[in-house]
Amino acid sequence: MRTPLRLLGPLAAAAALLGLVASPAQAATILTSGHVDVIDVDYAGGALTVNVLDGTGSTDVERSPDDVTFRVPLAAKHTNVPTTPAWSFLGTGGTAWILPQSQTSGLLWAGWNTTEVPTGVFQNNRVSFHLTGVSGPAGFSVYTASGATPTVLFDSGDGLPDTLGVNAGSHTHANWGFDAPGTYTVTFDVTGVLSSTGTTVSSGPQQFTFQVLDS
Repeated sequence: MRTPLRLLGPLAAAAALLGLVASPAQAATILTSGHVDVIDVDYAGGALTVNVLDGTGSTDVERSPDDVTFRVPLAAKHTNVPTTPAWSFLGTGGTAWILPQSQTSGLLWAGWNTTEVPTGVFQNNRVSFHLTGVSGPAGFSVYTASGATPTVLFDSGDGLPDTLGVNAGSHTHANWGFDAPGTYTVTFDVTGVLSSTGTTVSSGPQQFTFQVLDS
């Protein structure tokens, strides 16, 4: 039973009032359109870290993956996905939601960058992106396309983990595909082997949330 404030001492009553009017926890930042590097890799002070580089506003902002929801609206829905075997990673129904590798008004232009990874720190001047988990209603994929030919970089439908080598100092955009509407939690881990010691360093698993809409 809630204790009436008049029965409390002055300090306790003030504290109770503050508790009653305390602001709720701030909701995650929802990104809906514009430039974003979903996987923003930094290496400094011996630590390999991953953030989200939010470029949707006038100034770039680094955000924690836990604080961001990437929205995939109805405008990203495609109902004419080829049904040939080369495109089967997007499902078999001819419909998929796609954030495109080219900038498109009203949609997120999603990619990644390693521009804050110094040259020469890692063997072969590369780090590795590992897709280790996908939780959601259907398949998730990342791919590039040249004409009618896709190159699949990550595909949850053929077993995980999937690994992609990425050069230090690079900035890339790709297509991000979702086979059905719903909420997806996608887990990436970034690793690199230090040139100086041969030691593998890791960002640790980072979870990214995508909200795919059908209305």
